[in-house]
Amino acid sequence: MFPKGQPPELLHPPSGLFALCFDAFAVLYSGDTKTPVYVVERLNRAALGAAKAIARTDRFYAEARLPGSARVQLDDYRGSGYARGHMAPAADMPSDEAMAQSFSLANMVPQDPSHNSGPWNRIEQDTRQYVMRARGDVYVFTGPAFRDGRPPRIGDSGVAVPSHLFKLVHDPATGRFWAHWHQNQPGAQAMKPIAYEALVQKVGIDFLHSAD
Repeated sequence: MFPKGQPPELLHPPSGLFALCFDAFAVLYSGDTKTPVYVVERLNRAALGAAKAIARTDRFYAEARLPGSARVQLDDYRGSGYARGHMAPAADMPSDEAMAQSFSLANMVPQDPSHNSGPWNRIEQDTRQYVMRARGDVYVFTGPAFRDGRPPRIGDSGVAVPSHLFKLVHDPATGRFWAHWHQNQPGAQAMKPIAYEALVQKVGIDFLHSAD
């Protein structure tokens, strides 16, 4: 799933991390925030072509591979006012199995509903359109950021609500990469991409150190 087979380097790695592999994406998960640190996908034209024929399932589920103390439950989101925001989008999934796996709560963050269905959805669509034009594999890293010190939490499990979301797109064939950085709030607008170095500084993750 990673460029040159090398995962990102966490500049200030926290404790309580879990690496989870799925058919079409991989998750580095935090038992503290109860969200991904990042999710990575390796996308290409063939995979997205296959994804167009896959029916969306909407069957969310708690991730049984995580210990109970780190696991998010379905009840945590109920009545919270937040959507269960996919980090690896369901629309990217190239098989029925991958589609089902994308609804693991380990692939979710509490996301403002209008942001999820509005500007963030457009970024996901734009990313797919780029991949359909690309010559080969395109790597996409997506995740939450917590810039407020003590983030609000939802549910009995204490799922942290991110202040921002990021998406980094890297095309090794052209050497291009760009990063989206969005506030997780109503009325947030699609902003111009930010520099890679700025994203690394904001989230403390060197995603492409192996691509240098």
